[in-house]
Amino acid sequence: MERADIERIFEAYFEKYKKTEGDGSAWSAFWAEMAPAGVLEINLTKCPRGTVFKIFVDKKKIIEVIGWDAYFQTMETMAADHPGLYDPDKIFSDMESIL
Repeated sequence: MERADIERIFEAYFEKYKKTEGDGSAWSAFWAEMAPAGVLEINLTKCPRGTVFKIFVDKKKIIEVIGWDAYFQTMETMAADHPGLYDPDKIFSDMESIL
């Protein structure tokens, strides 16, 4: 799936499912994907720091990055480190189907 499509789908998902956090200056939405290799959770938060992504594998926080460029770099590495867990075509097709 193309990068622009992933951004468009995740942004639309965020707008539909976001919840406020803390003092109301941050909003977040998360996606959980269960695969034979484990459970991947992607949390997208928009706050004064920017667009923040928190990545969890099997309920353990792996990394937190800011911005789409960092997200795509991180997910390439994460896919190599955790084979069979991150399938962007499946994840974002599923995400788009519930919008």
